[in-house]
Amino acid sequence: MERKKIQRHHEFRLIGISILIAIGSCFLAYSLKVFTEYFQELIFNTVKNKQALLFILLPTVGITTIYFLRKYLFKNRKNKGITEIYKTMDQRKDHLPLFKIPSHYFNGFLTVIFGGSTGVEVSTVVATATVGNAAYEKNFSANVYKMELVCAGVAAGVSVLFGNPLVGLLFALEVIARKFSRTLFISCGVSALVSWLFMSYFKADYLLPYALADWKWGAVPYFFILSVLGAFLSVYFTVLVIWVKDFFSGINSEFIKVNLGALLVGILIYSFPFLYGDSYHSLTELLSGSATYSVIFLILLIFLKPLASALTLGAGGDGGVFAPSIVAGAFLGFCFAFCCNTYLGTGLSLINFALVGAAATLSASIYAPFTALFLVCNLVPNGFVLFFPILICSVVSRYLAQKIFPYNVYTYYLKK
Repeated sequence: MERKKIQRHHEFRLIGISILIAIGSCFLAYSLKVFTEYFQELIFNTVKNKQALLFILLPTVGITTIYFLRKYLFKNRKNKGITEIYKTMDQRKDHLPLFKIPSHYFNGFLTVIFGGSTGVEVSTVVATATVGNAAYEKNFSANVYKMELVCAGVAAGVSVLFGNPLVGLLFALEVIARKFSRTLFISCGVSALVSWLFMSYFKADYLLPYALADWKWGAVPYFFILSVLGAFLSVYFTVLVIWVKDFFSGINSEFIKVNLGALLVGILIYSFPFLYGDSYHSLTELLSGSATYSVIFLILLIFLKPLASALTLGAGGDGGVFAPSIVAGAFLGFCFAFCCNTYLGTGLSLINFALVGAAATLSASIYAPFTALFLVCNLVPNGFVLFFPILICSVVSRYLAQKIFPYNVYTYYLKK
């Protein structure tokens, strides 16, 4: 009886500190999201309309600024993304130092607004995880609750980024904790609830403001083919990031590393403005139907978005594979449906296949089919129309990708 009483006491304290962590993480994620969206759109439209050649130099401005911040403000301490979170949870003697909050916040912001071809998702995840870790270090809860507090921060941050508390909850459990327990559910559930209340006051628009068409059972074989293609695309992306990062780590000169990678990204962006920043704007333009694009152009986008993202990360930009997987997968799904309609005479819905492709590729890239399912369904007003095909394709692509290559980007660097 006494033991249960002590357990309840610790769980009540866990609930209390999870609420505080969630509040801080919500404001952190929301401000980073809003500032990044505003300045990315402002800089992109200004340069596009006035002097497109500046696209070549913009990534250099962002990544060079990050280099000087890292060298002089953050004392040459590097950011390693989600792998840092895994290590601090698996090796409880290690912690996420507080500098990770401003470091990832400003580095993610600078990377994306100046065109670095990634997103602020990973920056948000590590910064909010650090909020949870800081609460743990202050001994506000039992020593066994480190993972719970870290995941509480992540759950709130991801919930706000994608406007759905269930996405944050699933991401924290599937990707960060990689397991389920009563206390994890308590901390992440409370955090998700706080984020839901937060979002009721700070509402966000859907990323893609388009209504989906209903899907037909005759499209199921094509969905399966797309899930296989999504698995291969995610493996291509993973291997590319690993190879590019290893290549750049072998360059001794930081000047050459930063400028070589950033200039290559700039050239890609100048040639294909769709690759700028997180590229969510390109999905809106592509799916609006305001212009038509050739198959060759679409295929190039599929392969160049991962390349631009890998070069951004290799040069020292802050980010990960989250946003690029969504975007490259959507390009893949759109291109696949477009080719089937053009050459096989099918009547596949382009936007439906773009969303399924995004979910399949994201699921395979981060090993999180249920996170991918609810995240992608939440990108459009009636996304749950595609619940079944997205669920099946996310599960198939995730397990096929692991069979092809046994690591994703995060687990590969964890083993090193």
